[in-house]
Amino acid sequence: MVGWFNGRLERKGEFTLYRLIRFIQAKRPDIVAIDSVTELGDDLRKFLRSLPPGTKLVQVTGKPGEQRTLQSLAKEHDIRTGDRFDPYEEAKLAALLASKGVGYEVLAFEDEVIVKVTRGRSHGKGGWSQDRYRKRVHNLVRDKVREIEERLRRADLPFDLETEEKDYGLARGEFRVYASREELAGLIRSMRGGDVEVRIQPVERSELGFAPLKKEEAIKERKSLIVGIDPGITVGIAVIDLDGRIIALHSERNMPVGEVFRFISDIGHPVVVATDVSPAPGFVEKIARSFKASLFVPRESLRIDEKNEFLRDLGITVDDDHQRDALAAAYKAYLRLKPKLEHIDSRLREAGLSRKSEEVKALVIQGYNLGEAMQRVTLRERRTEEEEEQEMERSFDAGPYLKRIRELERRIEFLERENEELRGIIKEQRKTIGKLERKIADYDDEVRRKVLRERELEAKVRRIEVLEKQLREAKAVIERLGRDLVQVKRMNVVEIRGSAVPLKVLRVLSWRELERIEREVGLRRGDVLFVANPAGAGKAIAEELVEKGVRAIITEKPLPEAVARVFREAHVPFFTSEKLDVKRVDEFAVVERETLERAIEELLDKWEKEDREREAEKFVRLLEEYRIERVKELERKAREEIEEEKRRKGSDL
Repeated sequence: MVGWFNGRLERKGEFTLYRLIRFIQAKRPDIVAIDSVTELGDDLRKFLRSLPPGTKLVQVTGKPGEQRTLQSLAKEHDIRTGDRFDPYEEAKLAALLASKGVGYEVLAFEDEVIVKVTRGRSHGKGGWSQDRYRKRVHNLVRDKVREIEERLRRADLPFDLETEEKDYGLARGEFRVYASREELAGLIRSMRGGDVEVRIQPVERSELGFAPLKKEEAIKERKSLIVGIDPGITVGIAVIDLDGRIIALHSERNMPVGEVFRFISDIGHPVVVATDVSPAPGFVEKIARSFKASLFVPRESLRIDEKNEFLRDLGITVDDDHQRDALAAAYKAYLRLKPKLEHIDSRLREAGLSRKSEEVKALVIQGYNLGEAMQRVTLRERRTEEEEEQEMERSFDAGPYLKRIRELERRIEFLERENEELRGIIKEQRKTIGKLERKIADYDDEVRRKVLRERELEAKVRRIEVLEKQLREAKAVIERLGRDLVQVKRMNVVEIRGSAVPLKVLRVLSWRELERIEREVGLRRGDVLFVANPAGAGKAIAEELVEKGVRAIITEKPLPEAVARVFREAHVPFFTSEKLDVKRVDEFAVVERETLERAIEELLDKWEKEDREREAEKFVRLLEEYRIERVKELERKAREEIEEEKRRKGSDL
């Protein structure tokens, strides 16, 4: 392995895959360059997953099916070469070529990342403390989900969120973020070992992709395209070449970014990605960045009649509006570039390079001026011809092959020694693991027996507590029922002897309760009512009871003032249960007849006396008012007589 840093090459030595992964994770380089990813074999996916964010795996020899030798690439980029069979020389060339932007990045992941937020440890079983801890963890998960959601919204990254609610919080939350690992770096971090766990999992591609490090590398030997994209639930894609011919039209529901990337890559390489709306949607910008293509955005969003006019000019029909919008975007971009492309064709015909028209056009669209593009294409063609001649002239010299064999033998010897050392380490570790497993098994049996005993004991203790609680409740019920029974017996005896008056019990003084009493036991003139809670009663229900001829009202609490006033005016006695010593058991109540009659008589006598006193006061007040009025009348008549006498005397004079 060779390292390239700050313009210096450093020889690092030979590495096993495990040591190489550890080294890369520690140093976090920008690029890991390799001449062919097939050398990693079945470990390729594992190697790609282990790369830290921001580190690219680059195959410098080109994409599969279009690969070139390291020596030819080095010569093209003016890099001196040494022994082609020396592994360090190959590593050096790969590093230098990658530093110049040569090669294709190996893409193992979609531009999608799944972020899972869950609890970090088990809640345990049973008990109030576990319940409180579970609710606390679910609240922490909810807070972490809200925090990540807020960060994604501030970063303007599109995402979908699925949650599972539990205990006024969240048991889990799963984000599907439509962005690359690099875009999430520093925004969201993995968390493990606490109450809340955050896992970040990039979505792997079903097939590896290859994207050029430099724009012109994608143009070479591939068809250059103008691609129009209409994003949404249904994605529309239109592909045309640089001559304005339609290559492909496609639309599909719920098409992810990776599928769009693969669909376009199978056709060619886009040099322009176009949209029909302004500003450009993020989905279209992401596709343009993935291909390192120019982004075309119209000055203002295209109108529907303008899109239909394009279809009529092209003489084509489409399956749906999404294909129409994508084709209109691509064709609008082509019309914008058409004058420049026609000028390029005329210049290339003059220079005799018409067969390289597409490659030159693509380079000009990517930002090169026409002279630079023609020079690059010409130089590349000349070098390719020279390489082919050199390959034809190259002799079959056995010396380099023998040297390569000796290098491989030394490498095999090194690997065999390392393998032997690792086998010894593995053997010792297996012995240690066996001892530890036996200790763990013995410990597990002891712990299991102890746990079972503790669980049985806890179950019995809980059962005893439940039974004791039930016993206490049953004793309390029996005791209460016994007291009630004694009271009922006493009430029955008193009622049978005629020394007690049964009371009709109302829980509250309301119309509904009054209807219940009339329906169940009836309400007759002369009945005595017992009201447990008269609060809230009004004047109307009091007048109704007076009209029904109720003899008296007994309450546990004082009557409202309005109700008491109605009963007082109607001379219906009312008392509190404390004054009459009412005996009550649930829906039954009695009061001693003698006590009740005496209380009624005393209260009515009191009210009659008060009424007489009030009438006397009223009579005296009326008499006084009459006397005052009579005095005023006499005074008025006297004044009138005096004035009349004065007038008469005056007339006589």
